Amino acid sequence: MLRVTKTESGMVKGFPGTDARITVFKGIPFAAPTCGDNRWRAPQPPESWEGVRECYEFGPITMQAVPGRNPDAFYSKEWHVDPEVPMNEDGLRLNIWTPAKSVDEKLPVMVWFFGGGFREGYAWEMEFDGERIAHRGVILVSVAYRVNVFGFLCHPELTAEAPDAPTNFGMLDQLAGLKWVERNIANFGGDPKNITIFGQSAGGGSVWNHLCSPQSRGHFQRAIVESAGGVNMKYPSNPRFSGRNFNFEAAQEMGVRFLKEWLGVDTIAEARKLDAQFIEDKCLESNFFFMPQADGKFLTALGEECIKNGTLYNVPLMTGNTTDEFQVGPASDDEAEVEKWISESFGDKAEEYLAICRRQSARTGESLRKAATVGSFEYGARLALEYLSEQGRDLHYYVFGPTIPGDNAGVFHSSDLWFEFETLMKCWRPFDGHHFDLARKMCNYWTNFAKNGDPNGCDADGTPMPNWERFTTDNKHGIFFGDEIFMNKAEPTEKETFLLTVNK
Repeated sequence: MLRVTKTESGMVKGFPGTDARITVFKGIPFAAPTCGDNRWRAPQPPESWEGVRECYEFGPITMQAVPGRNPDAFYSKEWHVDPEVPMNEDGLRLNIWTPAKSVDEKLPVMVWFFGGGFREGYAWEMEFDGERIAHRGVILVSVAYRVNVFGFLCHPELTAEAPDAPTNFGMLDQLAGLKWVERNIANFGGDPKNITIFGQSAGGGSVWNHLCSPQSRGHFQRAIVESAGGVNMKYPSNPRFSGRNFNFEAAQEMGVRFLKEWLGVDTIAEARKLDAQFIEDKCLESNFFFMPQADGKFLTALGEECIKNGTLYNVPLMTGNTTDEFQVGPASDDEAEVEKWISESFGDKAEEYLAICRRQSARTGESLRKAATVGSFEYGARLALEYLSEQGRDLHYYVFGPTIPGDNAGVFHSSDLWFEFETLMKCWRPFDGHHFDLARKMCNYWTNFAKNGDPNGCDADGTPMPNWERFTTDNKHGIFFGDEIFMNKAEPTEKETFLLTVNK
């Protein structure tokens, strides 16, 4: 097995995974620490080292709220289980799981970007273990990046100081990691010309950003966007995004306010001298939301604009969502409250939508509230596919909706992660045999797509898996990963047709 190899910074040594056929390299620096003068600066090259670096432990996570500090938080039960996880500004590390026995195997590579709303998350959360992906002959690389105020602060001084990289530091971290993979992955048995980037939630949003960015083009060959929407809906208006700032100039003004009102300083130089934990604490207190911006450099436009105008980087794309994530709807079953919500959310389309919801409620027996509720990420993805299919893109769409045991959370946002990485054995939930079958097949589909752009193939016993058809203007269907797997060929409902029409 390939346990020792070289990188551009020095030799590294990995160790056998739980599956001894896999070698794991943890915590390889791909950039310098981001403290001091490197804070709010594009990632800088790491220092080289002498001898062989033992890559046996994950690096510290980047600055954020302490994962798992609140044991009652939902994801503290899922995977943010260790509030003692190390955290500092030396977090730009990546992790590699490789099945290679030698450096000349040219295996396909998957590069993972974690989610967390651009506010939290880290590259080695327990559900992201890459062994089962590597078991299928694909190298998995998980890349860290700066989040929240450390990753996405905008400020006029930063723009003047580095006009070519004024913000989007977290995105530039991802790109630096991706370029590191291009330059070094051959030494781990990988093919630098066969890279698939993928991510979920903010990680999926990151993939949209790389598809938009002129700086990322050519550095990957395929993309997977999971639970990250695509095109925002006009109807219903989504309060989840109210108050968030998508304008670069206004984001710079917010940065000025944050330094003055919350950090008590006037200049970036002063802010760079402050303790990182102090800045993080003040960011959480302020409830300011720092996120990627169209800065005219890394991002000349945001995803929705690129999707609509056809300037998205043209590579094979897989995207989808879970059935129960980010539902937007009335807060009460009271019919008057439902009507009020529809009126406020649909404006001049309210009367038409209310009538559709009444017909659906009468037909299905579900409450009017449920009939009115909309999955914002589902329709965001569907709307994106509408535009992209008209552009003749190579597309595959999925919906994830099995029975999730253990509580009444349903098919919650991120529940699919246990399945695509096939890491159900790490989860507290009482999954049974059919869940493990589903996870095995989903991991097959994901890795098949990474190998050649086609998710289809056979299961471990040689049996062909259900065929996953491309999403086209003539075949607007996706595969359904439920308690069974099948192509959902159902005709769109009146509600679906209405929502896709009025939002396009």
